Formats: sequence, structure tokens, C-alpha cells
Amino acid sequence: MDDTYKFSFDDEWKDEMQDAVRQEPEAFADGDLDLEFYDPNRLRVVSGEELSDMRLEPVRFCVEGLLPEGLSILGGAPKAGKSWLVLDLGIRIARGEPIWGIPTRQGDVLYLCLEDSLNRIQDRLNRLTDESPDNLFFAVSAGTIAGNLCRQIRDFKQSRPALSLVVVDTFQVVRSPEAEVSYAGDYGEIRQLKALAEELRIALLLVHHLRKQSDRDPLNRLSGSTGLSGAADAVFVLDREQRDAPEAVLSCTGRDIEQRQLRLRFDSEQCTWCCLSDSLGHPEKQLPPQLEPFVDFLRERGSFVGSNTELAEQYNRYAKVSLSPKALKQQMNRWRFLLEDCGVFFESRRSNGTRTVSVTYRKSGDSDGSDAKDGESSGRSICVPCVPCDPADAP
Repeated sequence: MDDTYKFSFDDEWKDEMQDAVRQEPEAFADGDLDLEFYDPNRLRVVSGEELSDMRLEPVRFCVEGLLPEGLSILGGAPKAGKSWLVLDLGIRIARGEPIWGIPTRQGDVLYLCLEDSLNRIQDRLNRLTDESPDNLFFAVSAGTIAGNLCRQIRDFKQSRPALSLVVVDTFQVVRSPEAEVSYAGDYGEIRQLKALAEELRIALLLVHHLRKQSDRDPLNRLSGSTGLSGAADAVFVLDREQRDAPEAVLSCTGRDIEQRQLRLRFDSEQCTWCCLSDSLGHPEKQLPPQLEPFVDFLRERGSFVGSNTELAEQYNRYAKVSLSPKALKQQMNRWRFLLEDCGVFFESRRSNGTRTVSVTYRKSGDSDGSDAKDGESSGRSICVPCVPCDPADAP
């Protein structure tokens, strides 16, 4: 890690995080985020019991269920259409438009197209759209990881607080020339960028090349060691069977996304990748069957205060299910934000050695003035099934 980056992360870390809170208060509105938990200079621990009951915001996505905040890698062979894909993606995120029928979260976009000229980018941009968004920004040169790349991105985020996506095309250009070609060397470089993405709460997408050797595991196709995929939050591999083949498979895997494969077709007239099929089928989120009656249970009761055992007993009688107190609480914690979307809010407390849970039902728009963090709308869009785009229908 270079000295500039280390100094900033260690000594100025808390000031920068506090600036982030001031710039994007809605992102920290839950009130449970203790910045000291993420201070690298302190070992701040939390018990399993406390962690289970924390109201932690779910992972935010630039593309719902597909491209999360954090560090992601898009791998593909040279001239396979990666740059067309990320440029179209950047335009859609800047506008807040869906891609392949999947919702995006609107935000500013910075595209570091480091192997292209402004002339080439202008030509591609004009082919994709006749009205480029004013919150999509380009640069054809940038520093390296060992140099000042992290500082450049951090400064741009400060000037554009709505920045949500940064694309580095390609990753090889910003790597250190003398970087060690090993798992440790690859992992070390990726970790610096991952830490930056987490600090700024952005999605950082690295465009990378594939090995010439084929492999059944898409993760092993990335050029370099497995340290790259090991440190990344999500990895996407765009694989064409032949260079001139119009179709390709986009393999997607990551810590916060479901593994899926999108079959794409490149429309040479529109210069966009269209989705023909999605292996995930229906990625929309739903409550598990045993928890579905829980919303009606609370809607009829209005509220509940008592032990987990008492809650489980009353709910089991109502829903005619057999959930243990532990299983019911685990499901409530796991599906907390989907329950909140349905109007069910809960909080666990411990007083005099006794654990109690308080559950309330609120109609849409209701607020009792207390615990405002729970009453706020989550603003999340549920992922919808992929809508295929037939190139034959293109004008």
C-alpha cells in the first residue's frame, strides 16, 4: 500500500467518513452504523447476540441483484465487447434506466477509459445515444494504484457526492509495473481498491482480460492468480465461443449476488448487448412460505411485546406452522427489510437479563414520531425478471 493512501485511510479516516455522512445522510439514516467498528486502528468487537439484532442496511446495488457496491471485476477476451457493455451500463445508471429489464439505482458515473482516445469514446457514445447524460464523466488517463489513483477517485467523489459507479477500463493500466505476479501481489492490489470502494460506498468495476487457456470454472479464466477473484466482491466473465460470434454468456458470481448466467447477443446496429435468457429466471425476493402469514398476523394484532417464545407460540397457532422461537427469530432477522417493506417492524431488547421483542405493524405512510429510522421508506426496488431483447425488433 502506498504511503499516501495509507496516511489517508489511517489518520484522516474518521473525518472522511463523517464527511460522507454529511454528504449522504440518507445512506446512514438507520443510525446503527458505528463508524468505530470500521476504524482499522481499533479492534472493536460485537457479540453474536448483538450482531443478530442489529438493524444493518442491506447491500446497496447499482444494478439490482447484479452489480453491488464494492469491488467487481468484468473479464473478457480482447475485443469481445466489454467496453460496449460497460459504456451502455454507465449510461443507464446515470439515467436510472433498467438494463435487461433489471432496475438500476441512479447516480453519477466515472468511466476511466484508459486504453481509448476521446475520439473513440465520442464515436461510441454517439452510437449508443443521441443525448448523453450530464452526470456521466470520462477520463482517458489516471494514476496507478501505487501512485495517486485512489486519491483521484476520492477527490472526484468529494466533488460529486452522488457518484455511485467508477469503471476502470482496463485494470492492467493502473497496476504497478513492478507488482509481484503472485496471489499475494494480486490480492494486495485488489484489497486497496476494495477498501476505497467500501470507504466511498461506490461500485468500482475493473475491466480485465482472460487467460488464453479455457477452464470450466469462469473464475479461473481471469488473467492472473486467484487472488483477484478471491478479493473481489463480484466477478463477471463475458465469454464468446468465437470472436465473431454474436452471442456470449455472461457468468456472474459474488458474495452478495446469486450465481447466474445471462445469455447475451450483440446487436451490431444498436451496439448494445441484449439479454436472450437469464438462468436465474425470477430473481424477485419473496418471504419464505412459513413467514408469509407473519404480515397478516401483525396486521390483525397491530403490535406485540413479549419473549421470543411467546411470539412463536402465538404465531404458530395463528399460521398453523411449527417454528421454534429460534427459527422464527432467525427468519425475522434474515428477512427484516422485506418485512419492513410490508409494514412489519421489530426491535429486540434485553432488560434485567430477560430478552424481549417488540413488533409493530404500520400502514404505508404511517409514522408515530418515534424510531424514525424504521419509518423511513427503504427506497429499494425489487428485482424483476429479465426481459429479453430480440435484435430482430431493433429499428
